[in-house]
Parts: sequence; structure tokens; C-alpha cells
Amino acid sequence: MPEYLYPGVYVEEVDTGNKPIEGVSTSTTGFLGIAERGPVTATFVTSYTEFQRSFGTYYTYAAGGQPAQAYLAYAVEGFFLNGGLRCWIARVTALDAAHGGAGKAATATATSTAITINAAGPGATGSQIGFMISPAGNSYVSSAGTPVNQTLFRLTVYYWSSAALANQAMTAFNAAVTAASAATLPGVLASTPNPAPAQTEVFDNLSSDPNSSVYYVGVVNGGSDLVTVAAATAAQPTNTNAIALLTGGSDGTVQLTLSDFAGNNTNPEAPIGLAALAAVDEISLLCCPDESSQPIGQVAGQLQQVCESLKDRFAILQSLPQAGGPSSVTPSVISEYAAFYYPWLNVVNPTTNLTTLIPPCGHIAGIYARSDNDENVAKDPANEQILGIDSIQLPINNQLQAILNPIGVNCLRYFKGQGNLVWGGRTTSSDSDWQYISVRRLFIYIEKSIQQGTQWVVFEQNDPTTWARVVRSVSDFLTGLWMQDMLMGATKDQAFFVRCDNTTMTQADIENGRLIVLVGVAPVYPAEFVIFRIGQWSGGASVTES
Repeated sequence: MPEYLYPGVYVEEVDTGNKPIEGVSTSTTGFLGIAERGPVTATFVTSYTEFQRSFGTYYTYAAGGQPAQAYLAYAVEGFFLNGGLRCWIARVTALDAAHGGAGKAATATATSTAITINAAGPGATGSQIGFMISPAGNSYVSSAGTPVNQTLFRLTVYYWSSAALANQAMTAFNAAVTAASAATLPGVLASTPNPAPAQTEVFDNLSSDPNSSVYYVGVVNGGSDLVTVAAATAAQPTNTNAIALLTGGSDGTVQLTLSDFAGNNTNPEAPIGLAALAAVDEISLLCCPDESSQPIGQVAGQLQQVCESLKDRFAILQSLPQAGGPSSVTPSVISEYAAFYYPWLNVVNPTTNLTTLIPPCGHIAGIYARSDNDENVAKDPANEQILGIDSIQLPINNQLQAILNPIGVNCLRYFKGQGNLVWGGRTTSSDSDWQYISVRRLFIYIEKSIQQGTQWVVFEQNDPTTWARVVRSVSDFLTGLWMQDMLMGATKDQAFFVRCDNTTMTQADIENGRLIVLVGVAPVYPAEFVIFRIGQWSGGASVTES
């Protein structure tokens, strides 16, 4: 309480007691999958272009010596095409390099041994990254073309789509540098190698002074999608004036295993795999486009375990690419925190112009986001058009879906005149209370919003004043949901109730520091079966002639 120690007028701010609760995001998606390159820690992405800069594009990997299609790039592209706005990416690689897994991030040391450059992540594509250290752009150049002020330098990083192109470009560029005169050398160093790299990053006017605002370690590590750097010594890196390729990258010789997808959380500062996505609080949806690379149900079971333990996210699962006929399809897991979709989708690969079969989870996650933004989380993400695809793997009719819908398989169907639609909105749960996706996700939204919006209550006095403030905050939040038609009921009293008083907690609870609030809500259920009962009616009409 304030102190009043001298005569005068005191102005005090008084807390009105109302603490508004803000709704949390419901559409931020966590993708777990295999990428061309990039970091293995969770990375935030807001567009497909941004994804390409960090993780590359469509990719066929060969872990264990067997070529296989990676689907992460297709899924992320489909996510953004269908209305997705934000996602986190956790790249999967073979973890144990000592036993044939992916090689450690490719490294190279510049001529001066002052700087060490590493690929952003492990994998053979790290050897397709080249770098060059050259005079800074603002160096003073003499009439003979010799840099005068060399207190700063430029680091240029290149990435080619194949090792053959990288070696060809490096050889040709370095030969041109060797043949250049002192006067023409600056122009050659600034030219684009041929063949042209798929991606180029230029970091100019860098300093080797750790106290400088352009200290190269901070600038490059904070801005590069291709490499990370470290200072081997305090000296300034010597200008190489030639392209050198990173070496040592490897995809490994072993097949990916479930542990590669699960990742690890042994390093709390840098978890990888699914553990990295589990550590990101704002994720609301989880999916793994490459779950079919493991025996059926294994990756899905990991996703289910994370969703059910955290209770703040929902898993989007799919069938195998060759799942067979509808009569043989069953959900890979049974859970109120997961939805299962069938069949796969056909898209046109713009690089090869060939039709490619891909899993639907990325497109479905984008549809969830679009439905949430256009309507709200209480609207089932069904009867929504699937954008960015050529066709659906196989046709599903009403009789086939009659087999699948009751067991929690959400079908993707083509309807003449309407296009390709998501035609199912159920979880895989056998509990009728949680059989609809919208109901489960609405409760996740309410629970997480209340949890985050009432943190101020912790360590407050556990008395009727605090109880009333909590009831008012939660009631105001639920009233807003009811006014948006997210809760059932003609009145607020029919839509929800909030109680926090001596009936919800005992004196022992209070003395043990427990403040217990009882909240009940009436969710809105989707109209899954629309029934018109039509019969003949002969009354109420008459015909006259004049």
C-alpha cells in the first residue's frame, strides 16, 4: 500500500479488477519432415519462398542407398496455397553419424584459418555450397585496382542445385579470376558464376572486430539461410578471391528410423525432430508429410503422444500412399486429438511437369487455417475446397464413404460442379463426446486462452475478491465466443457457466494454495447429416375461375 508521509494531494492508479483474456492462435502449424537442406532445429516460416531459402525445394533423398520421395516441400507449399499463414519446420535427418547417419554439417576453413564456415545443417547438399572472401564494397581502390583499405571484407555464399554444377561453376570462375588483370579483377569478383547458383547471399562490409556493429559472426549467423560461421582466431579473414566448396556433407548410409523423427530434447537449448516442435508453445496443429517413410502408425503414434500429453495441439494424419481400397483403410491411431484423411492428392511438379502423388496433410492444415480465419475454430474444417492440386488419387462415392465415415476416416472427394472438397470432419476418437474436430479444437482454444490469460492470478490473494475477478474475466471471454456463435444457447446462461467460490474449493484447498474454477461450456456441433423429410400435402390451396 502507498505511504502518506507529508500533507498534500496524492494521485493513485486503481486496478478496476477486469483482466481481459485474449484468444490464442489456432492455425500455427508444426511440420516434421525431410528436406533438401537446412537447419535441424525448429525454424519459423511465413511463406513458401521463405521455406525455399532455408530448406530448398522438391527433393528425393537416398538415406540407406534407396531413393525415396520427400514430401515436406509439397506439404508446406500446399499449406500456404490453401490459406496457411505461419508454420514451424523441423527437418528430419539420420542422427547418428558414427553409425552411418547423416554427416556432420559440412565445414571449410578459409586460407587465413581465421574463419570457419559450416553448412546450416547436415547432409550431402552441404557440399553444394561455395563461398568467397573478397575486398569490401567500400574499400578504396587504387588506379591499379588494388584495395587500399582492407579493414573490412565481403563474404559471398553460393548454393547450386547439384554437386556437378557447383564444381563446374567453381572451376570456371576461379579460372576467370586467375586470368584477370589487377584492373579487371574487381569486376570479375562481382560477376555471377556460370552456371548460375540457385541461391546467392552477399554479406558486405564485414568487420572482424567483436565490438563492431558489423562483426561478421553476428551478421552472417543472423542473416544466412545457407551457412553459419565462427571465428577461429581474432584475425581478419584473408581475401581468397576464389570460390571454395564446403566439404564433408553426407546423407548417410542408414535408413531413417523412428528415433530420427522423434528427435531428442537432451539439449534444452536446441532440441531437434518432434521434440523441437513440442517445445514451441504457439503451435496448434501438427503433421508429418513423410510419416509414410516409417511403418504405419509409428510416426502417427508419436504425434498422438505429443498432442495428448500437451493438450494444446491437434494432429493431422493421413493414409499410406498405396492404402488399398476403402474397405481396408482404418485410422492409424485412435485419439480425440487427431484426424485421419484419405486418399492422397495428385499435383503437378512444375520442375518436371509430371503428376506427383503427395500426402494431403499440408493442404488440410492450410484449410484448417483458412476456415479459422474466414469463420472461427468452432466451424468444422470440412466442405472446403482443396486448392493447388490436379486431382484426388481415387474417386470416393457415397457408399464407400458410408464404410469410412463411422470409423473416423475423413474422405477427400471430387464433386461435379464443386471441385475437390474435404468431405469429413471427425476425429478418430471412439468417444461420441469428442468425435468432431471442431469440438475438440474449440476446447483446446478455450483452455489454452484461459490458461495464458489468467497467469496474473498466480500468487494473488486467494479470497472472494480474487475469485470475483477471475469469474468476471473468464465470463467476459466466453461471452465474446457466444456472441460469435461459437457456443450453443439462446442466452449466455445456456451457453456457459463460471463458478469460483466456496462450493468449488474446500478450506484445505485454499490453505494449500489451490484456487479452483469450474467452467462449463455448450459447444456448437456441426450439421453432419442434413435431413429433409418431405411428403404430400393437400390442404390450404384452392383454385377458382372467373
